[in-house]
Amino acid sequence: MKAFVHQSLPGRVVFGAGTLHRVAAEVASLQDPQRVLVIASGSATKTGEHIVEALGSRHAAVFGEVLQHVPEDLAARAIAMAADVSADAVVTVGGGSAIGLGKVIAVDRGIPVVAVPTTYSGSEMTPVYGITGTRVDADPASSGRQPPSRDLHRKRTVRDLRALPSVVVYDPELTVGLPRRVTASSGFNALAHCVEGFYAPGASPVVDLWAEEAIASLAEALLELADDPSDLGARSDALYGAYLAGATLAVAGTALHHKLCHVLGGSFGLDHGDVHAVLLPHVAAFNADAAPERLAAAAAALRGQRDAAQVGGRLHDLALRIGAPTSLAEIGMPAEGLAEAAALGVAAVGDSNPCPVDEVAVRRILDAAYEGRSP
Repeated sequence: MKAFVHQSLPGRVVFGAGTLHRVAAEVASLQDPQRVLVIASGSATKTGEHIVEALGSRHAAVFGEVLQHVPEDLAARAIAMAADVSADAVVTVGGGSAIGLGKVIAVDRGIPVVAVPTTYSGSEMTPVYGITGTRVDADPASSGRQPPSRDLHRKRTVRDLRALPSVVVYDPELTVGLPRRVTASSGFNALAHCVEGFYAPGASPVVDLWAEEAIASLAEALLELADDPSDLGARSDALYGAYLAGATLAVAGTALHHKLCHVLGGSFGLDHGDVHAVLLPHVAAFNADAAPERLAAAAAALRGQRDAAQVGGRLHDLALRIGAPTSLAEIGMPAEGLAEAAALGVAAVGDSNPCPVDEVAVRRILDAAYEGRSP
């Protein structure tokens, strides 16, 4: 007999090619806001301009500065602009960084978000966002320690239902020009939501269905896009998979993989999608014995045998096939930071992983990922 808890989250999804033209109407349906702030990443500038034109008199301002991991000072400037223009809604256009910045504003001002994603991060379906600040150590003289040789950046993640976008408009046409590397890495970001969703604290049979469907859709689409990036059908399938992947993370939560990704990205300035692509095969392989039935389902969704022992290798092979990075060294992780990353990862993961972790185990994962070895 099944026994589980599944918490559905509110939100409206509008999916299909050409749905960009519906953004203004969807904004208007949210208690008729009159002062809409548009956040558009650099790669989404033209799409942002289209939305501004469609909003007409409802448009209040555009905030065009978007950075990964949402630095504290950037968030403060965006919040200040929202206050200056009396924003009563925010539209975010771009990848996870743009969406995350919109979430920060939404929580601060208590206003709704309409998200228009242009990558496969899945962030638009979650009430989770992150902010990165510089940690200032206590006086080293009083602690007997030497002062740090570099700024120590720490990314904190927040789960707040006020950050969950009220409407998400998925238009696959907006992803057709996505570079191959971004397609591959952000696709792995979405895959990570699904793989970890099988064993994260909020896992359930309902989430399993979403995760299996998302993995199958994403894996096939990413392979097709590696050969033909302009394939609109494959773009649609990848975006559909990203939608389900985001919904999976929103309900299931996160475990070791995502905690490590936030540590590496926030502390060492690494690209978020790249870190997902490199780490996912190794963390999945590490957890295979602790969640054999669930990760066997992930392996099957990747068009392999229903065998948890295969999941890490199949993910690594997929990364190679689609041009995603496979080593931490390749994406700029300093070797001297691995010990610190292991310690931070253990502190962050707590009891959310299906098996206990310690610094030795995490360091082994990071060493293998640094060298780019196949699990």
